[in-house]
Amino acid sequence: MAGHGARGRSGGRPTLEEVAARAGVGRGTVSRVINGSPRVSDATRAAVEAAVAELGYVPNTAARALAANRTDAIALVVPEPETRFFAEPYFSDMLRGVGAELSDTEMQLLLIFAGSDRERQRLAQYLAAHRVDGVLLVSVHADDPLPDLLSQLEIPAVISGRRSAEETLPSVDSDNYGGGRLAVEHLVARGRRRIVHLAGRLDVFGAQRRVDGYREGLRAAGRPVDDGLIVAGDFTEEGGRRAMTELLARCPDLDAVFAGSDVMAAGARQVLREAGRRTPDDVALVGYDDSAIARHMDPPLTSVRQPIEEMGRAMIDLLLGEIADRRPAVSRELEKRQVVLPTELVARASS
Repeated sequence: MAGHGARGRSGGRPTLEEVAARAGVGRGTVSRVINGSPRVSDATRAAVEAAVAELGYVPNTAARALAANRTDAIALVVPEPETRFFAEPYFSDMLRGVGAELSDTEMQLLLIFAGSDRERQRLAQYLAAHRVDGVLLVSVHADDPLPDLLSQLEIPAVISGRRSAEETLPSVDSDNYGGGRLAVEHLVARGRRRIVHLAGRLDVFGAQRRVDGYREGLRAAGRPVDDGLIVAGDFTEEGGRRAMTELLARCPDLDAVFAGSDVMAAGARQVLREAGRRTPDDVALVGYDDSAIARHMDPPLTSVRQPIEEMGRAMIDLLLGEIADRRPAVSRELEKRQVVLPTELVARASS
């Protein structure tokens, strides 16, 4: 009977679809078994192998070569040290959104850190070998060469947070400008007069836009804009401490602080407490991200919420669309999408 099974229903060579039908699985599952993917159950693998044997299916080498160009893997690349990734809720929230959106697909997610030169060199070699179908880039600085490398390699990529207003990669961002303005409007409405800003790293476009929103919020309230009341930190708790210490020295009569992240706000609060400044009686404090840190601070922190999990989901949607689109990169260039999600202020006891 084996000789009979070597012919498909059409009388010719058995097809992948016929193997799938015989095994009771999808075409993609058969392809994964044939290509040696480990992400198939033992029972499914046995059923497919039995169907292959019964039908006498011989894989088409050209089709296998084409299938080999798909890895069913996506890399989430973080060009930061691991310590920062695990210290900041932003990254874990982003990862949660990405994972949730991928859960209904057959893609696996690889988390790759590229905070050092050695890690970046390794990553460049890994990407050049086309071992992933697409890349999500999180926390990218303006001068980072990774996006250009991905473009050169023609690897589909989506970036979290634009590098500039002229971003060429598909991107997902929150309304950082609007968020900065919301923070200042809130503090003005609370009657605060001397509002300082602990900015994030200013080689990050999102941090620049929060500064722009801060300035516009002051202007809209008829307040003077003094750039001496803006000090850049680095989105870390220690950066918040340093910036707050500097601003207290520059402006001893400050009565409100807008921090560019909840983590920096936590550092600022420590400095204010050590200086004998009560929150919010003496100094109102507003953060950014609306992370778990904001809810657990004492007093609970007013914060600008950016929908980080939703941003992660949107990034996956964009990236899967890029991967599915087989047109040359040049023909897709005019269709690059820039998604900007709204921010909102969550008022708590710190202000």
